[in-house]
Amino acid sequence: MKHHTVTRWVSIGLAALLLAPLASQANSSLAVEMGCYNCHGAYPRGDAPGFERLSAKYAQRRGDAAAEQHVVEELLRGEPLQRIPVHEHLSPETAQRLVHWLFEGAK
Repeated sequence: MKHHTVTRWVSIGLAALLLAPLASQANSSLAVEMGCYNCHGAYPRGDAPGFERLSAKYAQRRGDAAAEQHVVEELLRGEPLQRIPVHEHLSPETAQRLVHWLFEGAK
């Protein structure tokens, strides 16, 4: 392998390592991308709680990984009487990122 090719792959690997923590964190742009603001934004749809209300609900449990995981599982499982297909189609990783964002204050 040529030296410049090795250097290029090392640079790509280092960049991926540096950006990985940023990619795993959620923020409002992920909520926009996933369409969450359609129901939970400034003007919540129906009886959907807004982000402010959700983050206030989870504020007292901030830092509790087990509580976060429980909310992720609820989100992905859906409610027996009120299914929310959009929630059920989230990947586990995306659900985890969004729930963590809510637990951290949704800012």
